[in-house]
This record gives sequence, structure tokens and C-alpha cells, in this order.
Amino acid sequence: MPDSLLRLLPWTTPEGMPCYLSTDDPRSLLSRLADDLEEQQMDSAEVVLAGSRAVLADRAAGERAVRFALTRATESLGDVLRIAYSRGGRIEGKE
Repeated sequence: MPDSLLRLLPWTTPEGMPCYLSTDDPRSLLSRLADDLEEQQMDSAEVVLAGSRAVLADRAAGERAVRFALTRATESLGDVLRIAYSRGGRIEGKE
């Protein structure tokens, strides 16, 4: 099956490699699990973004707070990009 028909899942292997799902049923158990996790990751990204903005707006925030906010923001950005790549790859008619 060509890679374009595989769904990039919102998690990786223990070694950090991407995981893919091959199915023609977008309502399969694993597809729904992936959808739920993507939704949780998007919700988390909103919270992280708000927290990061608050830290950056606080001129008294120390290096630890800024590093923590940046670390969480980087993780969330990685999750959101994986979701975008996955969903973009599933758009019908995509060239």
C-alpha cells in the first residue's frame, strides 16, 4: 500500500519512529483512538500556549519558568505538526 494511503498516528514507537495505520475504515477502533488522542493534544496545546504567553508577559519570570514554557511549547508544536501532517495526508485529491 502506498504511503499516501497510510494514516500517520499521533504517537511514536519507543524508539521515536513514526507509527502508521493502514485501514479504509475511518471509524475503526484504532482510528477513533487516534482521533481522541489528537483532540487531547490540541486541547493541551491551547493550554500550553496560554501558559507560555503568560510567562513571556511576566517580566519577572525567571529562566526556569521560561525554559519550562519553551519546553512544553516545543512539545505541543511537535504534536500539532504531526496532526497537521496526518490530516493533510488524508485529504482526498491531495497531490
